[in-house]
Amino acid sequence: MTMPSRCVIRGSINIDEFFHVKKIVRPGETISSLKLSKRAGGKGANQAVALAKAGAYIVSLVGSVGEDGRWVVEYLKDSGVDVADIQIIPESTGRAVIQLTDDGENSIILFKGANYASHPKKSISSGVTHVLLQNEIPIEDTLTYLNAQADTSAFPITIFNPSPMLSDAEIELFPWNKLSWLIVNEGEAFDLYKSLSGDTPDIPIPDSNGSSFINIPAYSTLFRLSSCIPKTNIVCTLGAAGVLALVPSLQETAGASSALNSDPIFLPVAKLQNGVIDTTGAGDCFTGYLVAGLMKIHDEGVKTLRREDVISILKRCVQAAGMCVEKRGAMESIPLSREVDAMMHQW
Repeated sequence: MTMPSRCVIRGSINIDEFFHVKKIVRPGETISSLKLSKRAGGKGANQAVALAKAGAYIVSLVGSVGEDGRWVVEYLKDSGVDVADIQIIPESTGRAVIQLTDDGENSIILFKGANYASHPKKSISSGVTHVLLQNEIPIEDTLTYLNAQADTSAFPITIFNPSPMLSDAEIELFPWNKLSWLIVNEGEAFDLYKSLSGDTPDIPIPDSNGSSFINIPAYSTLFRLSSCIPKTNIVCTLGAAGVLALVPSLQETAGASSALNSDPIFLPVAKLQNGVIDTTGAGDCFTGYLVAGLMKIHDEGVKTLRREDVISILKRCVQAAGMCVEKRGAMESIPLSREVDAMMHQW
C-alpha cells in the first residue's frame, strides 16, 4: 500500500508590506502611496498555503520568524500548514516591500531577516515524498535538503523554484542531477541557460513539424537549458502567454527519456472572468498546485509519469494561477481546490 504523500518545504516566511501606487516609482523619483497594507507572505509560506489549498494532505514548512511574525505562523496553521518546524527567534521577520499598481503590476524589494537565521532541522524525515525549495533562504540550506536522503531507501521528488535567481557561482556548483523538477519564468530560464552554457555555441533547435510552440520565444531557451540539465523536468511560466514544459522523465515510448527526444507541452493562459487585479502571488500559486498535482498522482499509485498526467496537472496550475490574479494579495488570492474544480469546464 502506498503511504500518503508528504511535502516538506524549506522556505521563507515574510510580512508583505504593500504600497498601493498609481505607477511603479522610477530611480530618483519620490511618490506618495495611496494606501499601505500588511499581509503574510514569503515564497515558502505562499507555496505552503497554495499546496494546502490545492488539497495536499500533509504540508510541513521549515523556517524562521521573529516575535513580530507570530501572527503569520498562526495564519499558516489556520490554512492547514504544519508549523511544528517554524522557529521563533529574536531577529525581525523577513519583509517584502511591494509596490502595487491598480492594473496589477508589482515591484518587490526583499529584506531577508529571520529567513537567513540558522535552523536546527537539516535532515529529511522518513515518509517525506516531496521536497520543495526556493531561493529566499541560505543556499547552504537548499543544498543540504537536496543532498539529504530520506531515512527510507528512496529519494523524495525534489522541486526548485530559483527565485530570486542564483549567482553564476551558485549555478555552476548546484547539484542539478539531484533535482527532479525546475520551475522558472522566461527571464530565469534565460539566465540559467546563459550561466550553464558559458561560451558553448548554441545547439540547433530540431524541426518542430509545424508545432505551435516553435513560435514561442521561450522555446529555444528552454530547449537549450534542458540540454544543460537533461535529467531535470523543466516548467516555464510565460505570464499572459501560458506555460511551456519539457519533461524528460516522460515514458511515452521506449527511449523517450530525454527532453531532446520528447515534444514539449504548451498550454495557453486560463480565460479570466474579471481581469488582472494583482499578479503578486500567481507564481507561488502555480508552484503549489503543481506540487500538489505530483503528490496526487503519487497517492494514486502512479509509477510511471505519463504525458496526460502532466497535462492534467498543468491545466489545474494555469487555472488556479488565473483565478489568483483576479484578487488582491498573495496567500489570500490563492483559490481552493474545489473553486478550481468548478472552473475546469473551460478546458
